[in-house]
Amino acid sequence: MTDTAAGQVDHVLAEDRLFPPPASFAENAVVATQQQYDEMYARARDDRDAFWKEQALEHLHWFEPFGDVCQWDAPHAKWFVGGKTNASYNCLDRNIDQGRGDRAAIIWEGEPGDTRTLTYNELKSEVCKCAAALRQLGVQQGDVVSIYMPMTPELVIAMLACARIGAIHSVIFAGFSAESIADRNHDASAKLVITSDGLYRRGKVLPLKKTVDEALEKSPTVEKCLVLRRTGEKDTPMTKGRDVWWHDVVDSQSDDFPAEPLDSETTLFILYTSGSTGKPKGIRHTTAGYNLWAKRTFQWVFDHRDDDIYWCTADCGWITGHSYIVYGPLSAGATCLMYEGAPNYPAEDRFWDLVEKYKVTVLYTAPTAIRAFIKWGDEHVEKHDLSSLRLLGSVGEGINPEAWMWYHKKIGGEKCPIVDTWWQTETGGIMMSPLPAITATKPGSCTKPLPGVVPIIVDETGAPVGKEHGGMLCIDQPWPGMLRGVWGDEQRFIETYWSLVKGKYLTGDNARCDSDGYYWIMGRIDDVINVSGHRLSTIEVESALVSHESVCEAAVVGRPDDIKGQAIAAFVTVTDPNPGEELRQALRQHVRKQIGALAQPDDIRFTAAVPKTRSGKIMRRLLRDIAAGHEAVGDTSTLEDYTVLAKLREQDA
Repeated sequence: MTDTAAGQVDHVLAEDRLFPPPASFAENAVVATQQQYDEMYARARDDRDAFWKEQALEHLHWFEPFGDVCQWDAPHAKWFVGGKTNASYNCLDRNIDQGRGDRAAIIWEGEPGDTRTLTYNELKSEVCKCAAALRQLGVQQGDVVSIYMPMTPELVIAMLACARIGAIHSVIFAGFSAESIADRNHDASAKLVITSDGLYRRGKVLPLKKTVDEALEKSPTVEKCLVLRRTGEKDTPMTKGRDVWWHDVVDSQSDDFPAEPLDSETTLFILYTSGSTGKPKGIRHTTAGYNLWAKRTFQWVFDHRDDDIYWCTADCGWITGHSYIVYGPLSAGATCLMYEGAPNYPAEDRFWDLVEKYKVTVLYTAPTAIRAFIKWGDEHVEKHDLSSLRLLGSVGEGINPEAWMWYHKKIGGEKCPIVDTWWQTETGGIMMSPLPAITATKPGSCTKPLPGVVPIIVDETGAPVGKEHGGMLCIDQPWPGMLRGVWGDEQRFIETYWSLVKGKYLTGDNARCDSDGYYWIMGRIDDVINVSGHRLSTIEVESALVSHESVCEAAVVGRPDDIKGQAIAAFVTVTDPNPGEELRQALRQHVRKQIGALAQPDDIRFTAAVPKTRSGKIMRRLLRDIAAGHEAVGDTSTLEDYTVLAKLREQDA
């Protein structure tokens, strides 16, 4: 509910349960006392350059020293100016130099049950071979490499190989359609694509290479395609002169390929995220600041210890995989579990089987997955020994208190702190989270900001709001992991993040701060739908629907969903006077092909028209109410045609 006079957002969630951390957790904790946190936080806020200089010198390797710690000319930041480092070196060589070469870096299990373990020495060897192969294939510093792969170690190897030579990786989630891959290749002017013959998903083989081939028909800048043999499909198409097998070009390379000294502000990767316009935007992150932020937030939030077996269940196609499977944990010398497949294959207890089998100590997963586990039934959890777990994490969207309590009781055995993390693709890493040894947690709250994060909640005029009042969440100071721009679109970068509240980063989320100083995220300001923790633009889905020959107009909104957080509801006007289930299914498949399975609408309602203002703007607020089954739809004074709304209500009756 919005207080239009003040521009504030009222909160409707009342939650006052408090869960203090176990007293034993403070022993050997990374952040062990409230005083330690308070001092770090105050120093990072008030003496920013001195604080981050110490952090950078201690936690990153430098080929050449930096000068200024931060040059800030809003909205542009440069961190560790003039210094030279390399994220691949920080993840691999530095750990080996410090005696961790024989420690397991990645413990991997494929969906069919095949396993591999790579030590830091072995991972470095494979990364060096891949880096040499990329150079042989013509990839130079600054070139963009698109990666569309299953969750195998080679995905991590490819990312670190790009980082090693100064190439920019653009990882594309291996569920996106050929059209989406082509759009991203084209926007980034990708020079090479790395993919595999296929991937395993719920016992089936999905032909990734065929999807890539379709995309490459519309990707004129791509010169080469490097293909991993994962599934062994015999009919994998290979285009002579363009396509090469991983085992033919990578395996024979030297395993000694020095990391390139790179300027701190060298672009490390682009990661495309949906926006409120139809075109996905390529979020650009650079080397030193991002690497330091990912490492330190990993250590603080997950209280990293040398004997941890850490499992982040995300995919590397999303920012969580970048920051908390690759750059954060590996820079910290962690042992990471990677799993290729679905959480419910061959049965609904696959995750708990993995936790028991590998004695996982830290588990980081999404509320979407937690809600699915609840739906599947406690019996799948109760058959496994989860006593190795000491810390649980949540990521991707706000976790509802009921799911938090189930996670706390059934998975954590009421003994594991839960770090409910808030952050974004754009922030590079976690911004707000409990610290497990010191923060008393409230179910549903991301609690307090990390050192270096200065949040401010403002109304529509940009004025700060008081405690217990909702408003737009902004960040008031630069931090090392912040995005450096939108690839190829400076104006979009400024307009999206910096124009509404001058000099402050606009997160796009509504939030409130309670009387204890705890933060609560209250949903998106714009029309981006958060499906299973993945942000999808309504306009992208609408564009896909309208591209079908039978569709005249489409409006897409999110509605609450117990499993996904939000489901996609589409209101569609079509040429067929009597549309039925056949057309509904055809439209779902059309969206799936245009964008990917994630964007497939859950609900499609046929309507003669959609409600609009007199200026022609679709009133999505009314559609959200209808999709959610709400009777009251608020102010309709600007509605152009009241009969449209009446007919939609009749459909619900």
